[in-house]
Amino acid sequence: MAQERFIIEVEKAKAATEDKPSRGPAYRSIFAKDGFPPPIPGLDSCWDVFRLSVEKYPNNPMLGSREIVDGKHGKYKWQTYKEVYDMVIKVGNSIRSCGYGEGVKCGIYGANSAEWIMSMEACNAHGLHCVPLYDTLGSGAIEFIISHAEVSIAFAEEKKIPELLKTFPNATKYLKTIVSFGKVTPEQKQEVEKFGLAIYSWTEFLQLGKSHSFDLPVKKRSDICTIMYTSGTTGDPKGVLISNESIITLLAGVKRLLESVNEKLTEKDVYLSYLPLAHIFDRVIEETFIWHGGSIGFWRGDVKLLIEDLGELKPTIFCAVPRVLDRVYSGLTQKISSGGFLKKTLFNFAYSYKLNNMKKGQNHAVASPLLDKIVFDKVKQGLGGSVRLILSGAAPLSLHVESYLRVVTCAHVLQGYGLTETCAGTFVSLPNELDMLGTVGPPVPNVDACLESVPEMGYDALASTPRGEICVKGDTLFSGYYKREDLTKEVLVDGWFHTGDIGEWQPNGSMKIIDRKKNIFKLSQGEYVAVENLENIYSQVPSVESVCLESPSYGFSVLACSEIIPHIKLKKISFYSFYLN
Repeated sequence: MAQERFIIEVEKAKAATEDKPSRGPAYRSIFAKDGFPPPIPGLDSCWDVFRLSVEKYPNNPMLGSREIVDGKHGKYKWQTYKEVYDMVIKVGNSIRSCGYGEGVKCGIYGANSAEWIMSMEACNAHGLHCVPLYDTLGSGAIEFIISHAEVSIAFAEEKKIPELLKTFPNATKYLKTIVSFGKVTPEQKQEVEKFGLAIYSWTEFLQLGKSHSFDLPVKKRSDICTIMYTSGTTGDPKGVLISNESIITLLAGVKRLLESVNEKLTEKDVYLSYLPLAHIFDRVIEETFIWHGGSIGFWRGDVKLLIEDLGELKPTIFCAVPRVLDRVYSGLTQKISSGGFLKKTLFNFAYSYKLNNMKKGQNHAVASPLLDKIVFDKVKQGLGGSVRLILSGAAPLSLHVESYLRVVTCAHVLQGYGLTETCAGTFVSLPNELDMLGTVGPPVPNVDACLESVPEMGYDALASTPRGEICVKGDTLFSGYYKREDLTKEVLVDGWFHTGDIGEWQPNGSMKIIDRKKNIFKLSQGEYVAVENLENIYSQVPSVESVCLESPSYGFSVLACSEIIPHIKLKKISFYSFYLN
């Protein structure tokens, strides 16, 4: 029986020229064989995404946070779409009352919250460019982003205000207004006013626009809606310009994909917001939920309490990075190992039985329904009891973890791939396709993808097993790097965005990420070595938690962090005369 192929060819391969390497055929999703999803009437901006959902689902719960009752966190308390809309209008009027309008850069700094979303939607409403601020890029990143993007007004979580003040005096050249999502201390007000800036608590700020009402500007698909800063391999963070077109095109493609595999989103779906809204992965997930009238509940900000938040919220979709799913896997396997002989034997039998049925082509819902109820239901309840889709992104998910979770969670476990520059969603694996394990699946049905040969690394896009740099084309692509046209020209060539990641097409049309083009060392003997492969090999050692490779010209040093010997945090092993063979 012939294997099903989930891509179609839309452009022929191109041979190498003097100045360009060869390029393999361009493919797109089979779900877009008759063309990409057409533009949706009336949906021209991210503001329209929210506005139309308010009209359609005014009384649906939109944003929720856990109430504190008698000093303890209780149930989720919800604000409806209409209630959130009313708050967004107030925030927008206050922004305009301060003199800020279209094209002004507005920073948002802090953990995911209702106020974060409201501030973002106010930017969308009035044509400001939302600039997420986050300090994980390293010390000085906040100051750099404020100055580089020329941020005039910044919203910040109450506990982030001190961090924001550390950017003074350099950031005050552009930054003129600070708004706390909570309170402001007299000391903070005094410090800010010393530099001629204004600072408001959330309550104070909402009062500014109380007696004003401003008309909303007309938004175009081509307008920039957000500038997201992303780290490069070297140098300062790069400001990725993302347009309304990019996001609404992605939403249409995700909708087509989910409907094609019978997993469409509805207003009944619930999402736990804990991945940073400052990153494109969570931003587009939450835009997708808003578009469908779904409910978004915020976590409490502590990874140790994440499972408890899941149990209270009962989300239907759970997005995660591999580190989170690794912890879920480790917790489950340790619990099974420490159980009694009978419990362990039953679990292992159930796992093998269901996995074998899934390998035969049965989908997970019918592979072992009885054992799902008897054995795996406790795992399902641990994730809240309602999760039907688990999406992993941002980094590769280990094959054994993905395989294990596909069986025991009673949910589809999908692995996706994308960059800030591609508006996150570019490839995603499909439900009930077990042969896509270890891959990121076929392209989402709104982009074309191809491989470009990388001769210096031995990757040939025209070989029988095509390997090369992943290149992407489509309306989801970014509009360029802010103030860095030189870097934009390096990665956008003839409409193709060069990701820097090395991929390998699989026979079924899914993509497997195998290497990173930029992370290569050239040794003194002229040999190129890809460190991603070596890191993957070393990280398979059970006692190694993380690995870092450095390369003097003669060979490698491997830095390995161990969990097994807690008092020895770093082990350095030198390999002098290290060769690939």
